[in-house]
Amino acid sequence: MADLVLATLNATYAHASLGLRCLLANLGELAPRASLREFTLVERPVDIAEQLLAEQPRLVGLGVYVWNARPMLELVRLLKRLRPDLCIVLGGPEVSYEVEAQPIVGLADYIVCGEGELAFRDLATRLLSGERPKERVLQASPPDLAVIALPYDGYSAVDLAERVVYLETSRGCPYGCHFCLSALDRRVREFPLPAMLAALADLWARGLRRFRFVDRTFNIDLARARAVLDFFAARQTPDTFVHVEMVAERVAPELLSSLSRFAPGTVQLEVGVQSFAPEVCATIERASDAARVEQGLRDLGATGAHVHADLVAGLPGESLASFAAGFDRLVALAPNEIQVGILKRLHGALIARHSETFGMLYSDEPPYEILANDLLDFATLQRIKRFARYWDVVANSGNFKQSAPLLWQGGSPFACFLAFSDWLFGRTGKTHALGLERMCALVLEYLTDVRGCPADDARASLQRDYVRGGRRPLALLANEGDGESSRGARARAVSQGGLPARQARHHRS
Repeated sequence: MADLVLATLNATYAHASLGLRCLLANLGELAPRASLREFTLVERPVDIAEQLLAEQPRLVGLGVYVWNARPMLELVRLLKRLRPDLCIVLGGPEVSYEVEAQPIVGLADYIVCGEGELAFRDLATRLLSGERPKERVLQASPPDLAVIALPYDGYSAVDLAERVVYLETSRGCPYGCHFCLSALDRRVREFPLPAMLAALADLWARGLRRFRFVDRTFNIDLARARAVLDFFAARQTPDTFVHVEMVAERVAPELLSSLSRFAPGTVQLEVGVQSFAPEVCATIERASDAARVEQGLRDLGATGAHVHADLVAGLPGESLASFAAGFDRLVALAPNEIQVGILKRLHGALIARHSETFGMLYSDEPPYEILANDLLDFATLQRIKRFARYWDVVANSGNFKQSAPLLWQGGSPFACFLAFSDWLFGRTGKTHALGLERMCALVLEYLTDVRGCPADDARASLQRDYVRGGRRPLALLANEGDGESSRGARARAVSQGGLPARQARHHRS
């Protein structure tokens, strides 16, 4: 039983909520009266309601995000129907802006907008003492990061062993990209470095080896970024893995030196390119120097880090031709992964100001993806969405490291892969539930029947990719007399463990 329950729905079990743990760590005297409950999107809201009400809480705080907005609305409806007296407080980016237009806001008792560590604690203290503030929507001022408690003790031994552990060394972003909520406040605030390094040391001592930082611009402060990276470089083990988001234009020799201390693939760098079109970047106020981005990506890749680069489709002023040119330009830089994101109009994001000028139409349902604009009609954006999904399955997964380039050999990577994407959807009618063996068969069929690749060469390339993942040779890919070489390749792949599977497939020879 708990007077106060903090809860949210994570995308999957593997994700652990940093936001809830930040709230819990800063509850002060209320902490012994509180519990933290995490659920996933596969669980039914009615079952979640049952578990929450079983704790007989007086107050429930719910974290609302774009990925859980739909089921969270149903959950709040259920809780209020079953326990009308239950006080429900909502927080999170999904309910921090445009609150008056959201049905879930009308159902809840209070809303905390913004960073809620201190504001939620103060509100919860008043509510549990019997006071009912008149103001329902509270605008939280950004707290001083030097005085709030770090949340990392809130990760259990099970979390450290089984789940993605999120951390942050700073909040905010100096850039003004209109599609991002960080553009609403361009200040960057940092947690005190000594306290942060002490927390990392404690997590390391407790056995954590995979760290995912959520800082928007990890390398905005070069000395700080190096201090954190050097902390891990001095301790790295075969299972060390560190994920950070970097700005390609701010890559310096000192940073490259720190990154070069790591084994290949140990550090994953997420780099937001978003668009190579200068006029598009100007429209959305994304300060970007394409030449510096290219050089930064080359330099980062040369360190052996796993480079994950982002492009966004559907930006105002971005045609299919200019997006294709940017994609091809990025492929030529050879990052390990290219994530094609679809533009979303998040609540509060400045991208809304372009809707009329560029004919931007968005879905009213989360995640509010763009449906069409003046340069990309609905059918074209649907094709790009399928392209993005298939690219992730074939190219980003590392399962087709040698074979994927055969799909666009001698042509435009975007045009050739879009043709494959169209063929694949026409052949299967779906973008999910395509197992690896079936994908191997489909890629083989396309390479041989459409691209005209020699069947033996295509099979041999696909087989090498397949066994690189530590799998036994696949019968449908067998060429006469290749069994021994496949077994040897599999043995070499299995012996190179340590990294997460996806990254390992990219960095194995």
